Amino acid sequence: MDSGIDTAALQTAEPDDAALMLAWAGGDVAAFEQLYARHRAPLYRFLMRQLQGQAASQALADEFFQDVWQRVIGARAGWKPDAAFSTWLYRIAHNRLNDHWRGLKHRPPAPEDGDERAARVPDPETPERALSEFEQRRRLQRAIEELPDEQRLVVSLRLEQELSLEEIGEITGVGRETVKSRLRYAMDKLRTRLNE
Repeated sequence: MDSGIDTAALQTAEPDDAALMLAWAGGDVAAFEQLYARHRAPLYRFLMRQLQGQAASQALADEFFQDVWQRVIGARAGWKPDAAFSTWLYRIAHNRLNDHWRGLKHRPPAPEDGDERAARVPDPETPERALSEFEQRRRLQRAIEELPDEQRLVVSLRLEQELSLEEIGEITGVGRETVKSRLRYAMDKLRTRLNE
């Protein structure tokens, strides 16, 4: 007896959002992947439209997109199909946007000369400075390499390993005063070499 229902069409029909969300809440990762694929592009377009005209709107849309999906992931265990999944999803997005707009109202506007002020603040991490520091370290390393063996050893133990004079004396087998003398001579040579 034919009921008029196409059973083949029912078997190939994709599950609705609620069924996918419930399956995902039960641990079916493929269900989430299908849900995400279904809503990813429309949600992103919605966010881009709402943020149009904002500085760095694409960066904000990317951030909000991630936030919305993080909230979906965080709420999966307690999700109930009280409303359509898409309604719930866009409510999360809408709330995230509202948080953004409220935040803008409480932030004072940037001063008109803000870019000029920022440009005047010296940047301690310039390429020139990094190169200069690298060159200084390289010069110091070369100067240390030119020291006599016993002085180079004392300098290395003192400066790199931060050992006391007594500890260096125990390692090298000489007295504290000898260590102190070698260190003093080495430091004098290094200063002279680096000031050339």
